Amino acid sequence: MQLPIDDVVVRKRVRRDLGDLTALKESMRTHGLMNPVVINSNNELIAGHRRLESARELGWTSITVRVMDEEDEAGLLEMEIEENTHRKALSTDELGEAYGKLDDLRNPGPFRRFFRWLRRLFRRLFRLPGR
Repeated sequence: MQLPIDDVVVRKRVRRDLGDLTALKESMRTHGLMNPVVINSNNELIAGHRRLESARELGWTSITVRVMDEEDEAGLLEMEIEENTHRKALSTDELGEAYGKLDDLRNPGPFRRFFRWLRRLFRRLFRLPGR
């Protein structure tokens, strides 16, 4: 569901320092918002403060939200804590492997380029009517 950014109410948060939003803003500019911010039925922010502020700084006027009704103040705080603590960064090996695959996809060798060309050719040749 889309909601005007100015309608999202940000109350007192556990995280006071949003940190450098440059990388997040660049990701959102390039790929859009991959995970919606979470609000309650009163439009109060539960999770996604950095995403919200990044969208605001990018000049977005609306943002995708997910509404979760949690009336209990302890439950709201628990959800905010969960959002910010249960992340696991990629290991150095995982990150290296991912960037290696990305490089291969962006800069394919001659064999891969030929294989892709051949695959596109077969798709065009054997395309079924109506597709």
